[in-house]
Amino acid sequence: MAGSWRAKAQAGGMLLAILGWVSSCVTTFVPLWKSLSLDLNELEVWTMGLWQVCIAREEGAVECRAHGSFLALPPELRVSRLLMCLSNGLGLLGCLLAAPGLEGWRACEDKPGLKRWLLLAGGAAFGTAGMATLAPVSWVAYNTVLDFWDDTVPDIVPRWEFGEATFLGWFAGAFLATGGLLLACSARSMRTAMLPAPACRQPPTTRGAAGGHHPHPKTTDLVI
Repeated sequence: MAGSWRAKAQAGGMLLAILGWVSSCVTTFVPLWKSLSLDLNELEVWTMGLWQVCIAREEGAVECRAHGSFLALPPELRVSRLLMCLSNGLGLLGCLLAAPGLEGWRACEDKPGLKRWLLLAGGAAFGTAGMATLAPVSWVAYNTVLDFWDDTVPDIVPRWEFGEATFLGWFAGAFLATGGLLLACSARSMRTAMLPAPACRQPPTTRGAAGGHHPHPKTTDLVI
């Protein structure tokens, strides 16, 4: 029963982690972190990402322009670039570490301790990747809310709003963290299953039976 639970937890954790890693990679490169609709020109929709700004027109044409200088970007976008790239790298590392540690994987079958440590390291990498995804997405979303409700900006000025990549990034971070937690828990369960059972101690035998000495005769057996 425990082995079946571990196999299901590992399969579910690995599936969630891979899904979160792919979603995190998509979030990193799509220009959909923010969206802006102009009241004066409803035929255009502006979107912004970590790498470029795009304009989508009603006829279907999309024009994108990359950000100029890295140092000219706002602090949240600069840090978000670094953290999202770190998250993608950690997700890939987690896949490479956790895959050989799965119970259905035939690699390192004769080394259960190594499989457990690989699975634990992969779960830790996935969990760190999830935190590295949630932090920049939440930071950008927080600044978007502050700018949207800024009273010092006139009402006629258009405001940036949440883009689709913001919600995708939140889901990606949650999937990565949950998958890493499941893998780490299954690795902990493997350690408990590997502990040796306590040996049964047999009661000590009598000295007479072990040494071959005959017991002393009873007093009633003595002949006077």
